[in-house]
Amino acid sequence: MNRLAVRELALLAGLVVMVGLIQAWLGTAYTLRMLVEASCYAILALGLGIQWGYGGLFNVGVVGFVALGGFASVLLSYPVNEDFLNSGSAAELARVGLYAVLGIAVVFAISRLHRLGVPRGLCTAATIAAAAAVYLVVTTALDPVAGEIEANAGFVGGLGLPAWTGWLAGGALAGLVAWPIGRICLGLRSDYLAIATLGIAEIIKAFLKNADWLTRGTLTVSPLPWPVPTPDEVGFVWARAGYLCLTAAMVVAIYVLLERAYRAPWGRMMRAIRDNEVSAAAMGKDVNRRRLEIFVLGSILIGIGGAALVSFVRIFDPAGFLPLNYTFLVWVMVILGGSGNNLGAIVGALLVYIIWTLSEPAALLLFDALRDLGDAWFGWDAPSDLQSRALQMRVFVIGLTITLVLRFAPRGVLPERAPRHEQVGPR
Repeated sequence: MNRLAVRELALLAGLVVMVGLIQAWLGTAYTLRMLVEASCYAILALGLGIQWGYGGLFNVGVVGFVALGGFASVLLSYPVNEDFLNSGSAAELARVGLYAVLGIAVVFAISRLHRLGVPRGLCTAATIAAAAAVYLVVTTALDPVAGEIEANAGFVGGLGLPAWTGWLAGGALAGLVAWPIGRICLGLRSDYLAIATLGIAEIIKAFLKNADWLTRGTLTVSPLPWPVPTPDEVGFVWARAGYLCLTAAMVVAIYVLLERAYRAPWGRMMRAIRDNEVSAAAMGKDVNRRRLEIFVLGSILIGIGGAALVSFVRIFDPAGFLPLNYTFLVWVMVILGGSGNNLGAIVGALLVYIIWTLSEPAALLLFDALRDLGDAWFGWDAPSDLQSRALQMRVFVIGLTITLVLRFAPRGVLPERAPRHEQVGPR
């Protein structure tokens, strides 16, 4: 057994001990909630980890794909809104949707005219003009319909399907949105992808927040259904334990599939493109196509993780998707765990989220002790906002954690390790 394997086992054992101590301190229900959310974040970290670790793609719009996953979960699994279905707005909305589909088909057909000999510059200009025209037509037709829906039915509601269908749809929707972004940006410099994903994430958030007819906007949608019995049916402990079993099984399944892909010829090709794309292109590999594959695959996993996370909290709030919680934190998990190491992404997600969650109560205990000590010894009156200051300590503790890891383990606690048949030198 090599040193890395021993390190992995030691870290996992340490996490188990830490969880046991947390359970004894905070209670079983709180600990289960934390572990469920950490397992959902592990799926997000696995998705981002393959984008960055396998393909070297810098995606800073994770929050947008998380929001798409949550939205798809609402659209498919939330109960049907009978007021909307029984109104004439449903037929009008279907008509607008048909306009949008036909418009997208026209724009796509125009974008392919260069294959018929049309100059690329003219084709690009015509595509942009057609897209602008379709946008104006669709929004003009949608505005009065949206107003009617908000006035008469509130919002469109869902389809009432099982919760797991919403999770699959969340992954599919995230992958569908990732495809055009990748097609446009992956052939350019890597910083264009970061700018594009950041901008798209903000556009998605703004749309979901302001489309009251579709998402109820800041009024939120709740309660979302679970794929397992809810706390109302079996109690908090058993419900969260069931949810944890489901998300943990998903993490294990995704990990096994990604590890098989990592050790397969496809994984070797992706790492070759990441390490030296010029050499990979010289060997006949389609670099942009393979990067598009990994970008879409990672986005699908992020969408699934986002849907599972939103379903667990049972509230869809477009205003609650903050980059700090759903982009920065996931990046910290990937970097701390070890870029290019799937097990490192899981360990990093569990470790970082436990630290993130416990920083507030631990800081509050420390502040209370200091207040009592200062009052007894020095007559010191503590500030009245200790609760909010304890909440802000999470960012400080996470920043300190990532600083220490980058100082003493620059490649993460579980750095990437090539398969044995690819290793060079003595083993």
